[in-house]
Amino acid sequence: VAYVLDECDKFTARCNLSMVELEPIRSEDDLLERLQHQGGDLETKGKVDILKSMTKFDAERIYKLVQNHYNYTGSDKAKQILDNWDVFLAKFVKVMPVDYRRALVEIEKQKLELVK
Repeated sequence: VAYVLDECDKFTARCNLSMVELEPIRSEDDLLERLQHQGGDLETKGKVDILKSMTKFDAERIYKLVQNHYNYTGSDKAKQILDNWDVFLAKFVKVMPVDYRRALVEIEKQKLELVK
């Protein structure tokens, strides 16, 4: 899985779509609310494990990745993305290998059957 910041809206035309699917990143309404309540830190007790499912929590995962990048490098671009999150989130594209998605969906189905 890859997340691409497609600021020029040209990635789709340049990507080989024979083995991957491109998905928009859905806004997670409660992301900003959680950030405000947790002082901007997604590592606090009670948060959703964003690494557990690669089919969910994309916006939160990207935010944390960019936040980590900023913390480690001081990147001006990362700071710009974080400060203008609502604008930049819509410019990210998720690149999901078709076979990987199929495997993830199958695993999730099997887990649900075990719970029943």
